[in-house]
Amino acid sequence: MITEKQKLKILAAIEVDRQRYPSDAKHAASLGVSTSSYSSVKNRQLERTLSEAEWVRIARKLSVDLREGMEWKAANTATFRYITAQLEACQGSSLSSILCDMPNIGKTFAARHYVKTHANAVYIDCSQVKTKTQLVKKIATEFGVGSNGWYVDIYNDLTYYLRSIDRPLIILDEAGDLKNEAMLELKALWNATERCCAWYMMGADGLKERLRRSIESKMVGYTEMLSRYGDRYNHVTPDDARERERFLMDQAALVAKVNAPEGCDVPALVRKTQGGLRRVYTEIEKLRLATSY
Repeated sequence: MITEKQKLKILAAIEVDRQRYPSDAKHAASLGVSTSSYSSVKNRQLERTLSEAEWVRIARKLSVDLREGMEWKAANTATFRYITAQLEACQGSSLSSILCDMPNIGKTFAARHYVKTHANAVYIDCSQVKTKTQLVKKIATEFGVGSNGWYVDIYNDLTYYLRSIDRPLIILDEAGDLKNEAMLELKALWNATERCCAWYMMGADGLKERLRRSIESKMVGYTEMLSRYGDRYNHVTPDDARERERFLMDQAALVAKVNAPEGCDVPALVRKTQGGLRRVYTEIEKLRLATSY
């Protein structure tokens, strides 16, 4: 059951997220609630306004942790700076780009953080919307465009809206999970929004390998799609093994310094995690739980 305290936590996230949308109606649509329910919640009428399922869905969409767990603070790591700079450049000039790099370095965190602080930018986890229809409906929902009805109408409404607003940006994380039909639809979407919308594709080395194989086997549309994303694969981690190890350890240390409880032996924690940021999170959460008793 969603408690009053959790509802207030979700409401705080709703109020922050509202700044990214041009109107209450668009924001309500992006959250999947009616304008009347949205208005009631906005006025702090929290009882019997939304169902339990709607509260949970909004919390999930806005990445609200309903547990009494730790709040994860952004650290100014090399990955965070690099992705933020790339996203700003893409959105500012309606350009598109691809980032292919190793997992567990903070790509997703940086992208989600950017979306929280920039208008007309949306984050899509492609591992959850692998088909063409799922992908387009998800993008439409994130922008507050209706996602019910015939697919062709949703597609046309979305592309019209993207051409109408100021410098939209669509971040496609885990893009390697998309089915071929969805990949080809991305090319069509890019064509329909050229010079009006920025696209930023992210993934691990598997994404790069998939695109390379598709191009080498002359699969329809992949060469053209890569050209629309700058004809190159960007990465932030160093190629040299020793430099890469130092890079990962430095990032882990920065993250630990801003998130670990007071008195934590940061160097020991970093050595234990070997620079993996998910492991850093796990170890810090263990420490915080231990100190709370």
